[in-house]
Amino acid sequence: MLELKTTPRKQGDKVPEGMMAAVYYGAHAKSTPILIDAAEFNKIFKKAGESTSITLVTEHGEETAMIHDVQRHPVKYTITHADFYVLEKGQKVHVKIPLNFTGESAAVKGGAVLVKVLHEVQVEADPSKLPHDIEVDLSLLETINSNIHISDLKLPQGVTFYHVNADDIVASVAAQHEEKETEAVDISAIEVEKKGKKEEEAKAE
Repeated sequence: MLELKTTPRKQGDKVPEGMMAAVYYGAHAKSTPILIDAAEFNKIFKKAGESTSITLVTEHGEETAMIHDVQRHPVKYTITHADFYVLEKGQKVHVKIPLNFTGESAAVKGGAVLVKVLHEVQVEADPSKLPHDIEVDLSLLETINSNIHISDLKLPQGVTFYHVNADDIVASVAAQHEEKETEAVDISAIEVEKKGKKEEEAKAE
């Protein structure tokens, strides 16, 4: 499990350079302000995101937690603060796991269009068993109008889908529609034709 060391912090204290303000809390853990190394947090956030549990090493001992929320600088977009939610032992969580599309579709190679319908799915599991992502094998899309459904995805043992329909489409392929070329209209020819009709009508009169 990923591990992040913390330093005690008092509300209102200035945050030292290279450090970042954060807080952890939970159903049975009071809100506790802490300091964490900004560079270390960014490394862990890239690996864990908001769907993988980590170990917080605090002055009161180790806590299993998940990154619950982050705040970013409005201009630089760097993370300036993080919230950690402490998990209870044996407590299952419901989180959205990103989908990782792998492989190649024979239909897409042949000119079809790949349509990614879902980019994440919600699952239920013990925090220690949560996967970082769920693989979607695009090679299953062999022909036009082929679909990959939720039921086609493989989950690690101990992980189940939560509030999703097994028949929901994850990805599909469709035929590429070619735009029909519109024929150019020769306006000068129409004008000449109209002029010719007027001359004929004048002679008839």
